[in-house]
Amino acid sequence: AAQLEAEGHRVVHFEVGEPDFNTAEPIVEAGRRALLDGHTKYTHALGTEALREALSKDYRERLGVAIPAERIVVTAGASGGLLLLSALLIDSGDGLLITDPGYPCNAAFPRIVGGAAQLVALRAEAGYLPQVDDLAGAWRPNTAGLLLASPANPTGAVMDGARLAEVAEFVHGAGGFFILDEIYQGLTYGPPPTAGTGLQADAGLIVLNSFSKYFGMTGWRLGWVVVPEALVAPIERLAQNLFISPSSVAQQAALAAFSPEAMAIHEVRRQHFDARRRQLLGGLEALGFRAAAPADGAFYLYMDVSSSGMDSYDFCWRLINEFQVAATPGIDFGEREAHRFVRFAYTTDDESIGLGLERIGRALEAWDSVGGQA
Repeated sequence: AAQLEAEGHRVVHFEVGEPDFNTAEPIVEAGRRALLDGHTKYTHALGTEALREALSKDYRERLGVAIPAERIVVTAGASGGLLLLSALLIDSGDGLLITDPGYPCNAAFPRIVGGAAQLVALRAEAGYLPQVDDLAGAWRPNTAGLLLASPANPTGAVMDGARLAEVAEFVHGAGGFFILDEIYQGLTYGPPPTAGTGLQADAGLIVLNSFSKYFGMTGWRLGWVVVPEALVAPIERLAQNLFISPSSVAQQAALAAFSPEAMAIHEVRRQHFDARRRQLLGGLEALGFRAAAPADGAFYLYMDVSSSGMDSYDFCWRLINEFQVAATPGIDFGEREAHRFVRFAYTTDDESIGLGLERIGRALEAWDSVGGQA
């Protein structure tokens, strides 16, 4: 895609897993003030008291769950948080159960600490939601725990509280830990709209979250984890050695993310994402593609493109090279029926979505005229 753009082509980007909106101005201004006010030194390894308290308040007032600030650890992005949790909870030879399909980088974290990624296949016919029977079938004697995302990448699937509680009961009964990845928390569109958290179903969960997606702060590299009190001291020791502290400037800026002005901006942007979701989903379905899941969260559609007569990798390769539309083939997210599915991200403006749909339509017509083969 970058090469085509360098050659002067206009590329429609359905492959980018990053909000196209810039960070909200109240957050940017808070970061600017932080620099001028000298917030350029190390902070506490667990994060500033002010930000941990702000997160606790947000859980209480917006999400309706009481999470003490003492259980919240601010991290260098969600990736930094997952590295800390992996180093703390996974021993050499242990397995971490992750989903197929799922975020591909997750498999690296258990390997870094001497463990292994173990896959549990999610089924399209179940809306790519985890089934306890499937988890039980994938659980091994050396499985230490489960990492599960809701809303999920690449499917956009969202678990309700009842299913989450059922999964948590199974994992705890198997003697494992349960990390719930909520980095897309807040970006949900189901009826009625909800910004819920799994902590509402099980306040004892380990939760991984980030300021990147809902708050639009990808480049600030700031996240947090919610852990049981018994894990706070050991995670603090690890954080001191691995990261020293999260970014002081980013933490000061993030305090403004919870201001009424910023929260109003976040909500407007959530509504924009929902409108784009409906536009892209409707357009792709009109072209004969089928959504693999209700896609009620995040900013992705995981679509079955087998009606094109092509493998999803070939579909994406030809789409970018012949029609300058970039999307991500299923093989990037796992092996489970990956040849059938493509992830489309609606992280671009309405006009670009319309143009992308028009180009995909032309592509299908052109390929159909030659039997779907180059």
